[in-house]
Amino acid sequence: MAKKKLGLEDLGGFVFSTNDEFDESSYTNDDSQEDISPEDQQLEAHFSNKGRGGKTVTIIKNFQGPDEELIKLGKLLKKKCGVGGSTKDGEIIIQGDDREKIMQILEKQGYQVKRVGG
Repeated sequence: MAKKKLGLEDLGGFVFSTNDEFDESSYTNDDSQEDISPEDQQLEAHFSNKGRGGKTVTIIKNFQGPDEELIKLGKLLKKKCGVGGSTKDGEIIIQGDDREKIMQILEKQGYQVKRVGG
């Protein structure tokens, strides 16, 4: 019976070193992001229909902050526009081409928004 070779992923993220001067803080996975005020963020409002069966969507990119805040902002935009959408990969996807309305809502919330694309 052949012995199974173990890879790094089999160690479960465990990192060790024999170096006495090893700084483990550079390897810690700190997912907590600083809250960045809306005024300090430059969001982009994109229009897209690629890969969606011809359906148009507005995509808000460049949000910086915790995922909870992104989800909360996405819910606000969907509610104000009366449409569906989702939040994933650090982007807010809103169904339809409502860029102007979305930009006004974001500006009222204090965000800087730039219209990108056609």
